[in-house]
Amino acid sequence: MQLTADNKLKKLIVVGDRVLIRLKKPNDKTGSGLYLPPGVQEKEKVQQGYIIKAGPGYPIPMPSENQESWMDKEDQVKYIPLQAKEGDLAIFLLSGAHEIVYESQKYFIVSQSAILMLEREQDL
Repeated sequence: MQLTADNKLKKLIVVGDRVLIRLKKPNDKTGSGLYLPPGVQEKEKVQQGYIIKAGPGYPIPMPSENQESWMDKEDQVKYIPLQAKEGDLAIFLLSGAHEIVYESQKYFIVSQSAILMLEREQDL
């Protein structure tokens, strides 16, 4: 099986309260018809993009008296799930994002606290 970019993305694990976002393709023209050079919209303080991967959420510390030697390590960690889900369109603060390049594609790792609003296709 040949690994495609999407297959490689499936191997990524996003940790904690972070999400992996691919920027939405910006319009290269303003409402009045002016064409913008590449990179102008990438400098905006607020960006929007699609959530590709989401972390498990906020970890909850488990009381030490509940930790038995027979329990799996996964059973000892619980999470408060994120409101953001894969496929959502997220509007986020660029100041709270970390830009990465993976497989020659630009992504942003954003904590949920930097997300201002979500748009979801299904009813909430």
